Amino acid sequence: MKPGDWAAWLAFAALVPLGAILMSCFVKIVVVLSVLRGAFSRPVAIPASVITALALLLTLFVMAPVSEKVWQAAAPGLARGDAASLAQAAELGREPVREFLASHVPDRERQSFLELARRLRPPVDRAAIGDRDLLVLAPAFVIAELRAAFQVGFLLLLPFLVLELVVASLLTALGMHSLDARSVALPFKLLLFVLADGWHLLARGLIESYG
Repeated sequence: MKPGDWAAWLAFAALVPLGAILMSCFVKIVVVLSVLRGAFSRPVAIPASVITALALLLTLFVMAPVSEKVWQAAAPGLARGDAASLAQAAELGREPVREFLASHVPDRERQSFLELARRLRPPVDRAAIGDRDLLVLAPAFVIAELRAAFQVGFLLLLPFLVLELVVASLLTALGMHSLDARSVALPFKLLLFVLADGWHLLARGLIESYG
């Protein structure tokens, strides 16, 4: 390989993980699962490594159709391996990603970042920027995913907060001020989550949000 080809490969390898994190459902899933982990008030109950691994597994499940399209489009260029072929592979491979992002970016975020992207350019270059450019779709998608993750997180935290308040009120009424309400409420939180089949409902809900 030529030195330029090696540089192209290194740049390609460095950008792929970043794109896989930011331009996939990983952000939303890992934030929701992290909020759930914090809702138990005892983070050790769910190790961080398990949260990250589960988020990655669900991401691979959701993104499998998009990944297959990207691979089919980019495989010929990757097989040749030279800088020009890598550039062509990146160009072809980003189309399925663009379709995925465009289908999950609300109009509000899309128009907001389109306006900001054009405002940062000279007037003569503003017309060249469209609402389907990755420059616009990528940050709009991440912001929309974070907003949706916080909405889901609120719905997850609410029943746990109510349960914690009930336990704290009971402990106060019984005069057991020395007991930590969060520690006492933890078994009941686990029981509530198991009885509601929380893992299945949460995983199914996250996956179906990209259907």
